[in-house]
Amino acid sequence: MDITVDELVRRSEGWLPIILEYSGKLTLALITLLIGWWLINRITNRVSNLLAMRRVDKTLHGFIGSLANMVLKVLLLVSVASMVGIETTSFIAAIGAAGLAIGLALQGSLANFAGGVLILLFRPFKAGDFIEAQGVMGTVDQIQIFHTVLRTGDNKTVIVPNGSLSNGIITNYSNQATRQVLYDVKVDYASDLAKAREVLLKLAEDPRVHKDPAPVVVVSALGDTSINLSLRMWTSNADYWGVIFMLNESVRDKLHEAGVQLAQPPRMVQVVPSAG
Repeated sequence: MDITVDELVRRSEGWLPIILEYSGKLTLALITLLIGWWLINRITNRVSNLLAMRRVDKTLHGFIGSLANMVLKVLLLVSVASMVGIETTSFIAAIGAAGLAIGLALQGSLANFAGGVLILLFRPFKAGDFIEAQGVMGTVDQIQIFHTVLRTGDNKTVIVPNGSLSNGIITNYSNQATRQVLYDVKVDYASDLAKAREVLLKLAEDPRVHKDPAPVVVVSALGDTSINLSLRMWTSNADYWGVIFMLNESVRDKLHEAGVQLAQPPRMVQVVPSAG
């Protein structure tokens, strides 16, 4: 079929406005995409650098940077699609429904993720600290996004979910440079308290024990069968258990040499009824 020039011009008069309109929208969308993509990369890099300057854990600021970058780029693509006339309402609804389904399926994992973010941000402990949490005592080997790895004193590896860890009580034994030793001894009521105090203070002259504040011995309680003495002194955190073990080995013998008797546990008498 032959098309004359006049017919071609007449048809183009209907197409040309549409082509010009969509080419303008497409050009503007491409410019927006390029500029937005560049800005998102710059912003996420700045955020990562800021977190690094604040000494946030590398695992966390890398994850936050990647997550923010991905979310912003998805929003940018949706905005660019709407600029060229693509209906995005159903697309956004599908993303929301998928996000809700994933969130419900991964409730426990999301709770652990949130707990890991809180731990890495607020840093109640760090790698190398000795902590007690969730019924476990151990040295922190790794803090990851979803769980924390502890190494117990007998070299067992325990993996604790961050969700329960961040919501529970955490005792950090490494957070302070010094630690107080509270060592209780039960002596007989007939014992000389002055001698007992002298022996305990002599043991506290160990070089690992701090002189300021000075060690003290107090009567902590008067029991039914014993006088309870408490030796209280301060040591460096690293020396705490060494001092405890030294006292466990020495107290009994040193008190015995000074004529101070440790209290004996009450004897139990069992009455057996006679036959017949």
